[in-house]
Amino acid sequence: MRAALVPEWPRERRAIVVNAIGVGFATAAYGISFGAFAVGGGLSVLQAQILSVVMFTGGSQFALVGVLAAGGGVSSAVATSTLLGVRNAFYGLSMAPVLDVRGRRRLVAAQLTIDESTAMAIGRSGPGETLRAERLAFWATGLSVFVLWNLATLAGSFGAGFIGDPRTYGLDAAIGAGLLALVWPRLVDRRSIGVAVVSAAVALALTPFLQPGVPVLLTAVVAVVAGVSAVREKLERQAEAA
Repeated sequence: MRAALVPEWPRERRAIVVNAIGVGFATAAYGISFGAFAVGGGLSVLQAQILSVVMFTGGSQFALVGVLAAGGGVSSAVATSTLLGVRNAFYGLSMAPVLDVRGRRRLVAAQLTIDESTAMAIGRSGPGETLRAERLAFWATGLSVFVLWNLATLAGSFGAGFIGDPRTYGLDAAIGAGLLALVWPRLVDRRSIGVAVVSAAVALALTPFLQPGVPVLLTAVVAVVAGVSAVREKLERQAEAA
């Protein structure tokens, strides 16, 4: 009976914040791996921390450090990480009408626009949901992940000195696992699965001949070709329907 007396919004708000903190702690485990791998790959503790504060997108951070640790050039490392980070710009386009922020808050919102915050906000959109629930989900998740990710990076960076080479514990596998985790939920139809398989085949075929990071960049050609093909098919269907 007492639960029925609790206003709906306070209860929903509490649930959103609890879920956001849970996402933050789950991401923190990934952050520890990044800190350890970054320092083990040749970066200083300060450099690893700056990456987490400024770049703040796990897949891009792992890609950057992974290419550098494998002996790739700075240009290919930056290009690879940038290519992976482009998705956040599209997240920003979808979240802009929801957040409706101006001035300095817009810069903060841009920094917090990541996979987790966007997914939590989108998860609150739909029948019966309110705009304030979407906004709270975004801000609570973004801030939770930002704080805990950076604390985890710091812990992993300092811990790297005690655990030695992170490859001994398989932490280097976090790069591939993390990128796979980003891609896997998007494999929802034959076209996306086909693009993933062909891209992986191209990268594997080119890896022995090119610098680390370059094969990944060249797989973008596969996505471009698939995208152009999809647009042509859509236009043809529209022409037939007309």
